[in-house]
Amino acid sequence: MPVIAHRRRRLGIAAGTALLTLTVAGCSGLGRTAVGPVTYTTKRDVVITVNSPPVKGCHRLALSGAKAVNNGTLVDIILYRTRNCTGPGTTYLATLSSDVNGASALPWRSYSTVH
Repeated sequence: MPVIAHRRRRLGIAAGTALLTLTVAGCSGLGRTAVGPVTYTTKRDVVITVNSPPVKGCHRLALSGAKAVNNGTLVDIILYRTRNCTGPGTTYLATLSSDVNGASALPWRSYSTVH
């Protein structure tokens, strides 16, 4: 009887391992998000909130840009003055923090996540 119990246990472990592998492989295709909101204020004082943006890619802000940004996500973000997340004048914004532009500063036009 102990040999049969040992075989069943090994079979159960193998089945569990296969199921776990399939589950992880199936979920890896899902897009990961920066859990929480990115809230920003445009130059015209319109407040926009983006909930749980994807962690991959460049995210454009409103056409007029943003003068204040609040990072309520669980990941850090980098703010850019350009629409394509390139160029100088970036600002690193840690998770759960905010930043406000000076009156004469150019607006932020895009952001990317640090992951």
